Order: sequence, then structure tokens, then C-alpha cells
Amino acid sequence: MITKMITEHDMTILAAKGITPEQVESQLKRFETGFPFLRLDGAARPGSGILVLDDDAKEQAKARWNAYLLNGGHVTKFVPASGAASRMFKALFAFVDGDTDTPAENSDVARLIKDIHKLAFFGELDEAVKKLYGKDVDTMLAEGETRKVIAAIILPEGLNYGNLPKGLLTFHAYPATHSTRTPLEEQMAEGAQTAKASDGKVNLHFTVSGNHRQLFLDKIAAAVPAIEKEYGVKINVSLSEQKSSTDTIAANNDNTPFRDNGELVFRPGGHGALIQNLNDIESDVIFIKNIDNVVPDNFREATTTYKKVIAGILIEAHDRIALYMQMLEEGRPTRENLDRMLEFAQKTLCIKDERVKEMTDEQLEAYLKAKFDRPLRVCGMVRNEGEPGGGPYIAQNPDGSMSPQILESSQIDTANEAYTAMMKTATHFNPVDLVCYVRDWKGNKYDLTRYVDPDTGFISSKSLHGRELKALELPGLWNGAMSDWNTIFVEVPIATFNPVKTVNDLLRSSHQG
Repeated sequence: MITKMITEHDMTILAAKGITPEQVESQLKRFETGFPFLRLDGAARPGSGILVLDDDAKEQAKARWNAYLLNGGHVTKFVPASGAASRMFKALFAFVDGDTDTPAENSDVARLIKDIHKLAFFGELDEAVKKLYGKDVDTMLAEGETRKVIAAIILPEGLNYGNLPKGLLTFHAYPATHSTRTPLEEQMAEGAQTAKASDGKVNLHFTVSGNHRQLFLDKIAAAVPAIEKEYGVKINVSLSEQKSSTDTIAANNDNTPFRDNGELVFRPGGHGALIQNLNDIESDVIFIKNIDNVVPDNFREATTTYKKVIAGILIEAHDRIALYMQMLEEGRPTRENLDRMLEFAQKTLCIKDERVKEMTDEQLEAYLKAKFDRPLRVCGMVRNEGEPGGGPYIAQNPDGSMSPQILESSQIDTANEAYTAMMKTATHFNPVDLVCYVRDWKGNKYDLTRYVDPDTGFISSKSLHGRELKALELPGLWNGAMSDWNTIFVEVPIATFNPVKTVNDLLRSSHQG
């Protein structure tokens, strides 16, 4: 029992974090049992779980979104931005920690040096190198001081990019105005073009880590006036931090609590913990997009177009659900109307359930009401021919029905040959471009924490001070944390997907202004 392993001092720490002993016991038990794999009906594909729109449908969706905004619709753009950029510079750290000043031929560092002038932060780097060594970057490189130049990018005495949040790095240059932008600023610009309310306001919410909060506040104060002037909007930015109550306990390999100098060790619960932050947003409609998936103005047309398209599909689906919920709650629908509702559930929401064939009209009414009365999301999906991995699937729910789900590859039983075949033939992947409706047909806000599937988390191996530990991540924000939502997958072009996972990604044409 957990009570045998938890001291009075531990109880004080738990109380301060807002974590109960029962939660700790449940998490330690989860280390023992693991998480079950999901049962799959198949990979979502065009015509079977993924909606492919023709030009008329796209125009109709955009028009519906524009009408929603003009009629006073309330929308917020939600951007997880708390992660440090250290993984972006993994190759650079390895080079700096090495024993040579000459990068291996065709290595990431060699390619970066070759095109270093294309980096939007080159000017900042040049100034940092001059302050450190009294010489510019080109001179340092000509003299073979490559490692010092690379160190100036990532280490605290230089730009400190290896320790800053990704949202505050200089990503894009605008030569015509001699200016640059960070992902934070590009997210504001994109919001101004896709989510401007009728009163001219653009609401953005960024989740940040506590130690970077002031850096974000400083950058927001400096950047907002220019964005507002350029796009003719009023920018409203709010910040939140991942709640300590969502931290999860670390475990030893024998599943007992992991301690460091006698203290229990807790780790952030992963991006799934942000369902709590999302739940605090008051808007009816919420866009979700990763901080690093941004492009400069000259490449943004596809992004803004399809943002409006998926948002319009969301409003169209919500309109239909609201109509059906009103019919279900205010009167006894005819069999013809029940059939029409069931067709919408099956064809638009892609809910499969053999049990409906045996239901009476009364049972079907209750079933449809339960299925419709849930948060709604529309997710952009990008073609990914032939590459195995996580993405959009039709998966079984706890009640036995099947519905669209976004899965990570770790949630799929690769020992199952049929599932492996599904992964290999999957046509799309998830670029994390979502738009959500989080109020019911009467305008009441859903409690999003009620729609999480607790059986969809992850266990990973980590280390602390050289000691191995087991870490538990909560159900992912767009995975199990939204398991019991209504979901529509829409195909979007690859041009909308431009993440920056390594610093070399900034050399791609889509990030060159």
C-alpha cells in the first residue's frame, strides 16, 4: 500500500502540489500494469474517416467561418509553448562537447555552417561572436574556429539558444523591413489572419514554463504593437503554466517511488496535462497548434486558407449537432429524423456501432443524445504515403463503439500483424492543427477533464543523475485527453505543415522570408 511508502513529509509535499495519495497510488499501480493497446478498426483514410473537400465545399466552409466571426463568434488560439529548444540543437551540443573544430562532412553542423548566412538570427550571432572574441563570424570560420561559433549559438555566454524556449528564438527574417520574427510573433500574425473577431480582437493563449514566463512577457510587450499596426487588429495575449497537480510520480524499476536525496521525484505529465489549461479557456472555439509550426508571411496562404476551412467545417458540424440536440430534447423525433441523425453520426462523425441495429427508437434517441452531447474537434490531416507511425485511426472506445482517434505509434500493438499492416498502409499523419468547439448546443461549457480516457497514457524510461527511472505521461492532449470527443478528420496540404524540429529545418525554403 502507498501509505507504507509515504512519510508525513511526503504528504506535505503532495498537499502543496495538489496531488492526493490516491493519485500517487494509482500512478504507481499503472507502472505495474502498463497501458493497454487500443483495438483498431483501421487507419483513417479518404472515404473512410478522412474528409477530402472539393473546391465548393472549401469555399462554403470558409464562408461559414467568416460569418461566425462577423456574428460575434468568440475564438482563442491555444499554443503549447513551454518546452525548451534544447532538442533543436542536439547535433550542435554534441559537436561543441567533442574534440574537433572540423565538423564531419555532410553532418548537420557542416550543412549549418555552409548556409549559416541564411539563418534569421545570423545578425544576432555575429554580434554575440564579436563581443566574445572581437572578430565576426566569417573571420572566425575562416580561421577554423568553428566550435566557438557553434558554441555561441547554444551556450549562455552567447545567444543561449540551447536553453531558451523555442517560441522566443529568431526563426524568420524580413529583409524588406530589416526585421525578424520569433514563432511567438508568427503565431500572432497567423491569428490576426484567421481568428480576428468582429471587434478586431485576436485572442491568443500560450502555455509557458515558470522560469521563462518573464521572457515571454517582455517579448509580448515589445512585439504586440508592431503586429497590431501591421494587421489592423487588437492582440490579447494570456499565459498559463502547466499545473503542478498534473505532475506524475517517478518510479524505480521495481515500481516503488523514486527518490532523490530522500525526496520524492515528480515529473511533468506531458502535453496531456494541458487539458487542464485548455479547460480554463472561456472561448467557444479554440484553435490548437504547436509553437514551431509556423512560416513567414510569404508562405502563409495555404495555412490561413485551411485554418478557415477546418474552422468552417467545425461550425457546420456544430450547427447540425445543435439542431439535432434540440430535436432530441424538445420533442419525440420521427423515425425519419432519427435515421437522418444516425446517418450524420456514421458518415460525418464516423462513429461505428453494430448495436444500433438492435435498438428501439427510444434507445436510439438516448444513444444519439449521448454521442452528440460532447466536445467537438476538427483536425487537419496531411498525406504521408507509406510511412508507418502514429496518426489518424478508427479505434474502439470503452463503450464498444468505434470512432476517429489520433494515436501515437506506442499505443498500437506492433505484435499484431493486422495492426502493423494498418500502420504501413496509413495514408495520413497528424500535423497538430486542431480547432475545437467546447460548449454544448445551449452554450454551456463542457468540463473537458470528463472526456479523457485514463487508459491511454505512456510510460517511458528516463534518468536522473545517472540513475534510471520510469516516467509516466498523461494521455496526450490530442490523443487520449480528447478520446471521448466527437472528431472529424479533414485532409489538408503538406504546405500547412512546417515544423522546426532541428535548427537545420530553418534552412528550408518554407522558412526563408
